[in-house]
Amino acid sequence: MDWGNVTAEDLIDALREVDWSSPPRPLSEFFSRFTIPRSYVKWNSRIKCNLYYYRSNYFILIVLILGLGFLRRPLAILAAILTALSIAFLNDSFASTFSEKVTRTVRQFSPHLAAKMRPPFTPVIRGRPSAKRAIYICGRPRWVFVFIFSSVSFILWYVSCGLLTVLWALAIALLATVLHASFRTPNLKARLNTFREEFRAVWRNYSEL
Repeated sequence: MDWGNVTAEDLIDALREVDWSSPPRPLSEFFSRFTIPRSYVKWNSRIKCNLYYYRSNYFILIVLILGLGFLRRPLAILAAILTALSIAFLNDSFASTFSEKVTRTVRQFSPHLAAKMRPPFTPVIRGRPSAKRAIYICGRPRWVFVFIFSSVSFILWYVSCGLLTVLWALAIALLATVLHASFRTPNLKARLNTFREEFRAVWRNYSEL
């Protein structure tokens, strides 16, 4: 896969659709080898490859840095968790898995309520869905949960007076992520993993036809 031809929009779509349930890469691999990119083209390709391959590590890194910034602010910690969830709901795999686990838990106590939490039926025309599959969480459109969690987190940020703190912590976390993705040399394992996931995506689209 030529990461130089991948646009930022393609990378965001891939991160939104890819499965995030895989565990993070080992620390020995995450901090293995660092080199300076020889050109802008090499840097552009490297940072996209690393952002995709080490996505779980970067997510944990950002959450840890944000958490360290709010050890003395409980409301800010809760706001950070809600913000992280609202961002995670934008990922198709996480949203579907979260909805299934919540529905399965509710079914143990109230099967009738769990039946109402099922996503609506999507009609199929000539072997394929009539439109792009919409993501539902507990029977409601995904944007409802994203809006609610984002609104509550914003209120908590305002009440805890930690908005300036989160901006500094977020800037440090993003800077650390960009620096690591820029200087971490993509290994053969990262390239093979990218090809394997690319094949799975193509095969999944083929099987839906």
